[in-house]
Amino acid sequence: MGKINCDDDMLFEKTVSKETIYEGRVFDVEIKEILTPEGKTSHREIVKHNGGACILPLDEEGNCYLVKQFRSPFEKVMLEAPAGKIEKGEDPFDCASREITEETGFTAGKIESVGNMVATPGYCSEVIYLYIGTELEYKGGTPDENEYISTVKMSLKEAVEMADNGTINDSKTVILLYKAARRFGI
Repeated sequence: MGKINCDDDMLFEKTVSKETIYEGRVFDVEIKEILTPEGKTSHREIVKHNGGACILPLDEEGNCYLVKQFRSPFEKVMLEAPAGKIEKGEDPFDCASREITEETGFTAGKIESVGNMVATPGYCSEVIYLYIGTELEYKGGTPDENEYISTVKMSLKEAVEMADNGTINDSKTVILLYKAARRFGI
């Protein structure tokens, strides 16, 4: 990995104070007063989030199972890998295992971690843990109350093409599709 032209210590900000200004069901908002590396006072608005887990179900024939759901911030239906919010104290693996079944009806005999991603590091603490689920068995889904989803089956190759052309543009799903494609030689 290349060396950064300065010592990382020269980039750190010092937190002077923090105040939670909003507490919600999904996230909290915190205002931090900081000292810049030069010693100047500034403020940061931080969305505090427990994180999430995202899992790509893959069958033996090379098909993946994605879900369609309406996403209110964008006022449209989006195609995504099954995912959900990690509850306080919950292991990300357990979250992924729960979400694959709730959203697609499948259980995965094998769940493999393929890393994590930081969604929007400029203002949000959310980390999304990424998994691939194989050895699928259909058990029937149980979406959360007020969660309306539809499962879509397609080849991993087709899903990657949809990510390439922007049809699938959810970042966690795109990253997971590319990781799966690389892992399975697509």
